Amino acid sequence: MKLWTVAELNKAEAIEIQNKYELPAIVAMLLRIRNIRTQEEIEDFLYNDSQIASPFEIKDMDKACDRIRCALENNELICVYGDYDADGVTSTALLYSYFDTIGANAMFYIPSRETEGYGMNKSAVEQLCERGVKLIVTVDNGIAAVEEIAYASSLGIDTVVTDHHMPTGELPKACAVVDLHREDCPSRFKSLSGVGVVFKLIMALEGEYCDVNSLLDNYADIVSIGTIGDIVELKGENRVFVKRGLQSIMNRDRVGIDALVESSGIGGKNITAGNVSFTLVPRINAVGRLGISEKSVELLLTEEPDRAEEIASELCDDNSERRQIEAEILQKIDSEIKQNPFLTLDKIIVLDGENWHQGVIGIVASRIKEVYGKPAIVISRNGETAKASGRSVEGFPLCDALFSCADLLTHYGGHPMAVGLSLESKNIPLFRKRINEFANRFENMPFDRLNIECKLNPAFLSVELVQSLSCLQPFGAGNPTPVFGLYNMTLNNIIPLSNNKHIKFILSRNGATINALCFFTSAEEFPYKKGDVIDLAVTLEINEYNGNTSVSAVVKAVKANSDDSLEILKSQRIFEDFCLGNPLSKEQLLSIYPSRDDFALLYRFLKSNGNFNFSLDTLVHMLDNRLTFGKIRVILQAMSELGLIEICEGLKSCSISLRSVAGKVSLDSAGIIRKLKEVCYGG
Repeated sequence: MKLWTVAELNKAEAIEIQNKYELPAIVAMLLRIRNIRTQEEIEDFLYNDSQIASPFEIKDMDKACDRIRCALENNELICVYGDYDADGVTSTALLYSYFDTIGANAMFYIPSRETEGYGMNKSAVEQLCERGVKLIVTVDNGIAAVEEIAYASSLGIDTVVTDHHMPTGELPKACAVVDLHREDCPSRFKSLSGVGVVFKLIMALEGEYCDVNSLLDNYADIVSIGTIGDIVELKGENRVFVKRGLQSIMNRDRVGIDALVESSGIGGKNITAGNVSFTLVPRINAVGRLGISEKSVELLLTEEPDRAEEIASELCDDNSERRQIEAEILQKIDSEIKQNPFLTLDKIIVLDGENWHQGVIGIVASRIKEVYGKPAIVISRNGETAKASGRSVEGFPLCDALFSCADLLTHYGGHPMAVGLSLESKNIPLFRKRINEFANRFENMPFDRLNIECKLNPAFLSVELVQSLSCLQPFGAGNPTPVFGLYNMTLNNIIPLSNNKHIKFILSRNGATINALCFFTSAEEFPYKKGDVIDLAVTLEINEYNGNTSVSAVVKAVKANSDDSLEILKSQRIFEDFCLGNPLSKEQLLSIYPSRDDFALLYRFLKSNGNFNFSLDTLVHMLDNRLTFGKIRVILQAMSELGLIEICEGLKSCSISLRSVAGKVSLDSAGIIRKLKEVCYGG
């Protein structure tokens, strides 16, 4: 379960925005919730599709242009040095394409994720030197390449850095360091992706009479994919890139992108930031995770339809392979957790395995974080060395936790929500211990949140309301698809769809009836029954069928209306802290200390309902909130120790089945009960 939170709203300011700009009430409300409130902010957000600030606001942009123009005049071989993810690939394709258009003597280079890793390396620099490169222009990397750029200089190669990552210390001694996050950079908009920085470099190279609209027409499709793929905020200039880029993709302006759209199954559909993020970006990323990213660059550059179709098919195959590898790793983790459920008790879940593919462990960490609502780090061991990726929850700076273990690490870096690291395999247990010591010291360790914009009255849902939300698109990072709360809804019916692969709900409140779709859940997997009163977190879509248009609510999460997500999560954490031996107050301990009647209540429920196959937190509702979640966990642990039940809890499922026991069983003999009694009452 996540912490359900509803955003605060200043209704007076929302009404003021509604009246001043003649906007639908729901749009004005969402703008205010998202803190878009001044005239400049509102007009830029809703109406700007071409205004981009001067590139010369960025520190060293003039120096970058001077050195590149010098290379152009002297026909020096320029290498665009990129990266293997979607931002790096699009950055490389964008700058190389521009250089090709203006007749530059240029090439590009992307390091292998598996053998070279991220950023510049000396071996690659030596190769480029042998090929006669005189100028390297880094894209989406370079800010940390102090030694590599110095080495290139010693070989007679100049470097221009264009990057958007945070400097970690000394700036490289390059001809120019174009990075928005330099402390001395005066640029106002700091949220560009790497490809956004490259676009502004091209603007600067175009000079005083740069036609921004023409550049957007030519390149916005490439820029939008990198911008979406790097999960930067879709505000300001990024909204311009994505708005224009999505239109370009819809217009089928680039052969390679059009081939990828068709081969990935979204041809003919409305292209949104969402299906770019979940369909196109993973395919571009997959080739970098598993193979050679030059294929993705070639796809974006080719003008031959047959070659575009061939590469697009290869990228789809690579993505399928990536998904299979990911599924295999998750299956191994699932089996490990079922055998050792205590692995998930820590505040930061750290899992490791031998030779897990380094290209997918970041995705796996994200899956673990989603399932357990905790920061997760997944480590791939390769003999004596290991590499890892981590993902965090909102409000917990995973990079700070990582830095507290710096003495155990050979390489590390990242930001609050994602990290990467390397260490010796022998140090993994100590690393797990130390990083969780940081988490235990962290004041108010946050719960993973389900952010709801506002509660909606189902009587007010209409096609017009949903259509009005389109002006807030594109949705993405910093401007997520609105999630609304439908609270206190009576579940009237559950209808299986597509051979019970999905289900539809018929819901009502105060005479208003609506339909809601819950994907990838069967009727048997859904823990609520007809007549239950539930809360739903939903997104809203327009459904068109047989000429009729209606509102469709797509379910993101469900809970019983009587459930308090904060209390359930707090009780879960008390149970976990108790199991880990972390200090707790007597009041906290007593909140999870069950009585014999509590045992009897849960046992009778399990006996009368047969096998249980739902998420454990739903037991709070099924037992009419008569037990805290912590008590339920303690009782289940005790019953398992005593052989009364068999419980199997993994990533995707949880099952409880009763076991036959001869004779009476002493509940007080369970280890967890003895331990609770001891810490509460001193034995």
